[in-house]
Amino acid sequence: MIQETIVITENAAGEPHVAPMGIHAAGDEFIILPFRPSTTLDNIIETKVATINYTDDVRVFAGCLTNHHDWVLEKAQKISGHTLQNTLAHCEVKLTHIDDDTVRPKLYCQAVHRVNHQPFAGFNRAQFSVLEAAILLSRIDRISPAKINTELEYLYIGFHKTAGVKEKQAWSWITHAIEQKLREKK
Repeated sequence: MIQETIVITENAAGEPHVAPMGIHAAGDEFIILPFRPSTTLDNIIETKVATINYTDDVRVFAGCLTNHHDWVLEKAQKISGHTLQNTLAHCEVKLTHIDDDTVRPKLYCQAVHRVNHQPFAGFNRAQFSVLEAAILLSRIDRISPAKINTELEYLYIGFHKTAGVKEKQAWSWITHAIEQKLREKK
């Protein structure tokens, strides 16, 4: 199963890096699959640890991709690392091995500590739309402008019906960034 999460890593100097990442999860085993080049990849290879954060605040996903990243972090409990302060849950993981690849290596990790911080109240369609739009933005160089626009039009339907304040802010960040990048591609 693929879960959309926030992966937090740090370099050897202890500087945190917050990144949205779809990860494969199976029990206590996780596969993190960053595309090269990637700060997340470099940091995990360097430190051998990361935290996987589960949040329903889609502004974090959008903010990571649009330079809106003033998220409060806390120290992890069992590894040298950080977690999101207002995350629903987090899992601290250690790297066990790597299947290297020139495009997208697989980083196999094992859970060493899990914490549930607050209950999950469920997603609305606007949150889903923002997550999907964020994925489009992260892959904008791999997807045609026509496909991006078609996808955004469809995603807007559910977004428009269910968005709250946080989702509207995140959608605005993402759509403005997509518009700018598409103008630059012309």
